[in-house]
Amino acid sequence: MKKLRKPVYAAAGYNTVSFGSGRREFHPKKPRPGLEEYISEAGKGVIAQINDVNNIDEGVIGNFMAARFNRQGNLPGFIPFIDPALEYRPCTRVEGACGSGGLALYTAIKTICSDLADVVLTMGVEVQNTVKAIYGADILAGAGHYKSQRKNGHAYFFPGQFSDRAGTCYEKFGYDYMRKGMAHWYARAVTNARKNPKAQEYHNRIEDLVAAGMTPPNPKVFCDHLNVYDCSKVSDGCSALIFASEEGLQKIGIDKKDAVEVVGFGQSQADVTRLPEDRTRLTTTRKSVEKAYEMSGLGPKELGVLEVHDCFTIGGLLHVEATGVVGYGEAAGFVAEGKTAIDGEMPTNATGGLVGFGHYTGGTGVRQAVDLLHQLTGKAGDCQVEIKSDRPYGMLISMGGNDRTVTAMIFRQAA
Repeated sequence: MKKLRKPVYAAAGYNTVSFGSGRREFHPKKPRPGLEEYISEAGKGVIAQINDVNNIDEGVIGNFMAARFNRQGNLPGFIPFIDPALEYRPCTRVEGACGSGGLALYTAIKTICSDLADVVLTMGVEVQNTVKAIYGADILAGAGHYKSQRKNGHAYFFPGQFSDRAGTCYEKFGYDYMRKGMAHWYARAVTNARKNPKAQEYHNRIEDLVAAGMTPPNPKVFCDHLNVYDCSKVSDGCSALIFASEEGLQKIGIDKKDAVEVVGFGQSQADVTRLPEDRTRLTTTRKSVEKAYEMSGLGPKELGVLEVHDCFTIGGLLHVEATGVVGYGEAAGFVAEGKTAIDGEMPTNATGGLVGFGHYTGGTGVRQAVDLLHQLTGKAGDCQVEIKSDRPYGMLISMGGNDRTVTAMIFRQAA
């Protein structure tokens, strides 16, 4: 990857509540916010943190399947809905399955580096609680190659894909070892989410989280190698932030101490028509991480906090290994020993991750960036990680499909 031709910063982040089952206020038969409401809330949340909405040059929005979940396309048209001042601004929608948010970040950065804009409003949104879970699973199967993979896939297609990964890992590293690591991943996700009022699992009151996570998979009711606690939930929500050049930060009145700088990123694409050759590794994720390290000149020892794409607990473990923080097959033990806790050796998904915070698919990559922005500027509240001077960097990984579309990005506090 080439170096960035000029500094690019992120600031003014905002997340909506991740809404769905588990939230006390959620009721499947009661009216809920739609795309417009979520986009408007997140956009206004960003605008309230800058000095003048007129300083926004462009907008980009990540989304996966609004055309099917909501029967709505043309999502760039919702950016002017946020504020009349955004009328006639250039706006773009990007899509890469569950990695759509990461592609939105990547697109905004490229726009800044092209000198076509100094300030880009960057968003990610998904509203999925519009259909029953079994129908939603079929919609989400579009993140794989529907033509060749759907017919022989599990009714719950993506849980089935990652169940296959878990089963292969059981064979390779041992069932008890992997199951314990996955259960502790779930327990840590919920423990962190309980500190985050916007998290979907904020109201979770299960007393023994590890015991719940250790529930044996039951293929008669779900998947062969995953239980329901291994899965991120169906979620509705939106996240947004600003990407800006140095001139852009000055225009919007954001001090560098309240911003983070992009120091490296990598984006990689694998062939969606093919299944992974090795289910025990996230090879496309690893390629993106290597590109981010190459651009930044950093390695895993410099990272102080991680935001990884734990759509399933097994995915969380494999992502930690893909960062190089631990070696092949070591993540389950690393997690079970508490080393990914907020006060652990490598704090990971401190606001709950996809399992705990929720996973509004097209918006998750942007949410991860917002949470790293808050972490690195000391504004993460009860979820705050101690950012040490010798490890001042945070990495996110936004993944689409079964390790097909992946963006990795590294930030540090700008000031």
